[in-house]
Amino acid sequence: MSAHTSMIRLREEEVEFIAIRAQGAGGQNVNKVSNAIHLRFNIAASSLPEDIKARLLALRDQRISSDGVVVIKAQQHRSLERNKDDALVRLRELIAQAAFTPEPRRPTKPTRSSQKKRVESKVRRGLVKLQRGRVSDH
Repeated sequence: MSAHTSMIRLREEEVEFIAIRAQGAGGQNVNKVSNAIHLRFNIAASSLPEDIKARLLALRDQRISSDGVVVIKAQQHRSLERNKDDALVRLRELIAQAAFTPEPRRPTKPTRSSQKKRVESKVRRGLVKLQRGRVSDH
């Protein structure tokens, strides 16, 4: 990870939490209690550095809407607080993914020895294939 990741701080007011009812099985309790969380995070309005914002918007992630809002639904746990924490962790992972920049690759040339080995192996393979010809009587 880059140095950016450790410096990133999410402000509480930039993240919006909406309590919703969880889907799926769960007995009678699931119909009464809103314990799932919808996390909404507007990338453009956030205090993230501009380069990270640009990389976040460029990510091809289904959680990022066309208008630049990250929407994460968390309903793994039974408690609202644990789902909220889970959603925040997933948001931080997404931002960390955008903050990571791989080191640029420096192109190199193959060594003379590796070129020689490559050609020799191709010649050997060609000789093997020559043996597969038709068998003649003379």
